[in-house]
Amino acid sequence: MSVNIQLEWTPNPSTLKYVVDRDLLPKGAINFTTLEKAKERSPLAEKLMGIGGVTGVMLGTNFVTVTKGDQGEWDDVNDQVMGLLDTHLTAGEPVYVGDLDSAHVGQGGGPVEERIRDILDSEIRPAVMQDGGDIVLDRFEDGLVYLQMKGSCSGCPSSTMTLKMGIESRLKELVPEVREVVSV
Repeated sequence: MSVNIQLEWTPNPSTLKYVVDRDLLPKGAINFTTLEKAKERSPLAEKLMGIGGVTGVMLGTNFVTVTKGDQGEWDDVNDQVMGLLDTHLTAGEPVYVGDLDSAHVGQGGGPVEERIRDILDSEIRPAVMQDGGDIVLDRFEDGLVYLQMKGSCSGCPSSTMTLKMGIESRLKELVPEVREVVSV
């Protein structure tokens, strides 16, 4: 049965989000910025990274965000991505191999990190994923929250405003130990 794919624009002009009618991951998202990393973990991301101009792929629960560099035109890249997604997913080929939890950064930590992670997971990540991105806690040290911006958030013109005006203010409001939020 053919897969239904809906194209969505993101705030980042270098990324497009492809929403599919299939479950791709059981939770969260995983980001690939090199062909080598994609080869290790995701047959789908490996194929997508092989398309000329594609510089990044992020897999979500039911979406794929594709980042394009300076090479290639979006019309050509989009046609290839749509065709590849349809072929790969319709054939039931694997999206991701291995332990999904081992691909995530920032596991564990103290009680403050756990509160930050809970807020990110319940409030912030779902909103960011709607735009084809993801934000993951790297670590919390001396009042500083270090976050990794992925997918459409990485390199997005509005990511600094999202980070400072949205995420930083919300975390400061709920977690008094937070002084500042920075991207790594």
